Amino acid sequence: MIRPCAIALIAVLLSFSQEAPVSIVPRPKPGKSEPASSLPKANIRVDTNLVLVPVTVADPLNRFVTGLEQTDFQVFEDDKPQKIVSFGSDDEALSIGIVFDTSGSMGDKLRTSRLAVAEFFKIANPEDEGCLIEFSDRPELAVPFTHNPGEIQDKLLGARSKGSTALLDGLTVALNEMRKAKNPRKALIVITDGGDNHSRYTQAEVKNRLKEADVQIYAIGVYGGGSTPEEYSGPGLLRDLSEPTGGRHFAASLHDLPDIAMKIGIELRNEYLIGYSPANPARDGKFRRIKVKVIQPHGLPPLKAYWRQGYFAPTQ
Repeated sequence: MIRPCAIALIAVLLSFSQEAPVSIVPRPKPGKSEPASSLPKANIRVDTNLVLVPVTVADPLNRFVTGLEQTDFQVFEDDKPQKIVSFGSDDEALSIGIVFDTSGSMGDKLRTSRLAVAEFFKIANPEDEGCLIEFSDRPELAVPFTHNPGEIQDKLLGARSKGSTALLDGLTVALNEMRKAKNPRKALIVITDGGDNHSRYTQAEVKNRLKEADVQIYAIGVYGGGSTPEEYSGPGLLRDLSEPTGGRHFAASLHDLPDIAMKIGIELRNEYLIGYSPANPARDGKFRRIKVKVIQPHGLPPLKAYWRQGYFAPTQ
């Protein structure tokens, strides 16, 4: 027998298919027992004795799932179970970095990629801020943080496709810019058509920077026929960079690109925010690994959780 919350859950699965559109039903805000003010605004953060972990849940068709309850989750730190002390949604102001590929292989994909950025910003809040990093042979901070998405879209109108692909360098510039972000919740939206063939920084160096940064990465790969080594390696590279941050990687056709970008924006505003008090009270500055498990609801397909996979303990 499917419990009532599971029935509601099925009703709010958001499809990536154009054939069966589903209306979006945002999850309710925390009730009186869990006021929004009791849930500090953060990606992953230690606030006194509370660690906050944003979590996204998806079904086998890569559709995000809302409607789950606190009892549907288990949290582990360094393989030890932790007690969840707060649970709710996290629809707060965002600091967004658009990391945009303008290399020669993008070509005819630029127009649809611009449309994808426009779709993403359609559901922005007035308090959101965004910046734009373009990359080809080298990265460029094209638009510093602004509250006006139109500045980013206007800049993209002048983007031209040329040169090689310095994706990892582009991410490095974006992470440096995100240090100036004013909102606690930060994410990078990467739009590219392949891997990397021109960066000065290595994948290992960028992954180490991501481990220390409080930034989620959502990567959209607009892949062609896989005719170059970079195109073959692109999906694996973007997956390895995005998933450990609690973000995701999407392989997109040109037709689906704007739709996926919009739904990433919706997903960022419908994350679960789980808080727990670490059983290990040591303030030793060491990296602690987090694991989130979804207790499979009866009657639903297998669900997968995405979360930032660790944090550095405070030192004082």
